[in-house]
Amino acid sequence: MSIADLEPVKKVRKALKDAGLDDTVIELDEPMENAAQAAAAAKGYATATDLADYLVRRNVPFRDAHEVVGKAVSRAIEKSCDLSELSLAELQEFNPMIEEDVFPAMTLEGSVNARAHIGGTSPKRVLEALAAAKNMIAEPA
Repeated sequence: MSIADLEPVKKVRKALKDAGLDDTVIELDEPMENAAQAAAAAKGYATATDLADYLVRRNVPFRDAHEVVGKAVSRAIEKSCDLSELSLAELQEFNPMIEEDVFPAMTLEGSVNARAHIGGTSPKRVLEALAAAKNMIAEPA
């Protein structure tokens, strides 16, 4: 069963269509399995925050981590590449605390999984939120 099969989602879609807003409906039926979709989601330096978080976990003050990330993003822009495509040596020019283990953190999957706080985007948290929503829907008013 996909999210789109849930009765409340069907009702919302119908209500949007009835209101003439059916062009705003997001297609939930198809998961992001397409390589082009995944590549598009990874563009735009979306994992810059993950690099800052990585540095903070290594006891780099956030203000310094922010500066490092700004320099790294500037370098990536100069090279017309993604942040994760910079070499370890290039990243270490900005801060020697950066090690090889930074690269998994700068992937789309690593970024999503890192958001494991309440309301976050990690698969675990999304499944919890979905279960909570199903329970709310199932409760009689």
